Amino acid sequence: MAKNKKTSPARELLGWIVYIGIIVVLTWFIITFIGMRTRVVGSSMETTLSDGDNLIVDKLSYRFKDPERFDIVVFPHVEDSGEKTHYIKRIIGLPGETVQIINGQVYINGQVLDSDGYGLEAMRDLVSGELGFTPLTLGEDEYFVLGDNRNNSSDSRNPKVGVLTRKELTGKALIRIYPFNKFGVIKHE
Repeated sequence: MAKNKKTSPARELLGWIVYIGIIVVLTWFIITFIGMRTRVVGSSMETTLSDGDNLIVDKLSYRFKDPERFDIVVFPHVEDSGEKTHYIKRIIGLPGETVQIINGQVYINGQVLDSDGYGLEAMRDLVSGELGFTPLTLGEDEYFVLGDNRNNSSDSRNPKVGVLTRKELTGKALIRIYPFNKFGVIKHE
């Protein structure tokens, strides 16, 4: 006959506390170093991403490789109200490149950026409202980002956002998890 070993309530409680502690530490580790969930607010990335889309952001890959042109990235931004939010934009200019907007088209190092397929409307400079943007040469660790809905996007053309450094990039948008009918890996090119 097997004896039933009864555990004391204190021992059972300690087991639960250890279990919950492990879950909390694992969750913190995943959210801090591997990935996070974010939600798209607004129309600045239409038609690629829509208001209300929920995304999983890969925070790990940029630790091992450089961001690339057309990657959709997430980065923190402090609004005028002091509220911290995350912006979602597409990388257009890479470190060391000169970015300019002439007649609504993006030029990289004096060459028209081959139809990136995004931002199909004539792009206006957000500050002046003109169809141009003076040349901007990016530093060794700077990235120029634009929203896909270019005339309705607060992005690197806006001095409040400006160019980003690699350190400022939270990660790369990886998977759309909601709405369910659009579930899938996000295409960056």
